Amino acid sequence: MTEHSPTVKRRQLSMALLDLRKERKLTAAEVTKRLGWTPSKLTRIERNDWKLPNPRDIRDLLDTYEVTDEGERAALIDLAKQARQRGWWADYKDVFRGRLPAFEAGAVALRTYDPNIPGLCQTPDYMRAVFRAGFGLDEPAIERHAEARLARQEILERANPPQLMTVIDEAALHRLIGGPDVRLAQLEHLTKMGERPNVTIQILPFSAGAHPAMAGGFVILDFEDAASPSLVYTETPTDDLYREKPPDLHRYTVIFSTVQALALSTEESAQRMQSMVRDLQQR
Repeated sequence: MTEHSPTVKRRQLSMALLDLRKERKLTAAEVTKRLGWTPSKLTRIERNDWKLPNPRDIRDLLDTYEVTDEGERAALIDLAKQARQRGWWADYKDVFRGRLPAFEAGAVALRTYDPNIPGLCQTPDYMRAVFRAGFGLDEPAIERHAEARLARQEILERANPPQLMTVIDEAALHRLIGGPDVRLAQLEHLTKMGERPNVTIQILPFSAGAHPAMAGGFVILDFEDAASPSLVYTETPTDDLYREKPPDLHRYTVIFSTVQALALSTEESAQRMQSMVRDLQQR
C-alpha cells in the first residue's frame, strides 16, 4: 500500500467527477447553470486546480449527476474529506513551487532520467552546493531547501517505499559540485543506494552518444489505484509541468525504455561508480 497523499486523492476526485459529467452527457455550461456556479469553478474542479474540496460542492454535483447509489456517494464524499487533509509538504510552501512531493508520496514507482544527480539521491552537502550555485539563496534559505529535500527523500525509507528506477547521465558523476570531498561522498552514497531492494541505478555512459532524452530530465510517476493514471513531471527554471494525456505518457515511456537500454546494467553501473570512488580515494 502507498502512503496517503491528499494531492493524489484530489486528482482521483477530479477525474471521477469529470467522468460522471461526461457519462450524463452534460456540458460544463449546463452544470454550472443548474448550480448557479461560475464556469471557472467547475473548470478548476475538473482540472484538479483546487486545494480544499468542499464536501457540499461534491454533494451538489452528485445530485446534479443523479448519483443515487449510497455506496458511490459515500465513497466520493469520503474521498473529498481525505483530499482536504494536509501533507507534510504543506509546511514547506516557501520551498516547493509545485506538487511533485505530494505525487511522490502517493506513487508506487518512479522512473526517472536525470542529466544531474536526482534530488532523491543527493547527500545534504551536495544539495547545499547545488542550491548555493544556482538559486540565489542566502545560507538560512539554503538550509531550509536542504531540509525540505531531505524530507522528500524519506519516501524511500518508509515501510512500503516506492520503486525508484533512475538513469543518470555519466556527466553528472564527473561534475565537481561542492569540491572533491563532497563529490566522493555523493558517489559513495549513490553506490550504497543502488544496493537497496527498491532502488535501481543505471548510468548512461558517454559512449551512448545522442539519445532521445537529450531535451532534459523527467520523472514518470506510477500509482497503485487504476483511478490515478501515471503522469510525467518535467521542470524548467520557471515552471513545473505535469503531463497525463496517453500520447504523452506513451512517448515518455518509450524514451525512458530507450535510455534504459542504452545505459549500463545495474551491475556495470555499480562497478563504474565503485571504480570512480577508488580513484578519488587514492588522490
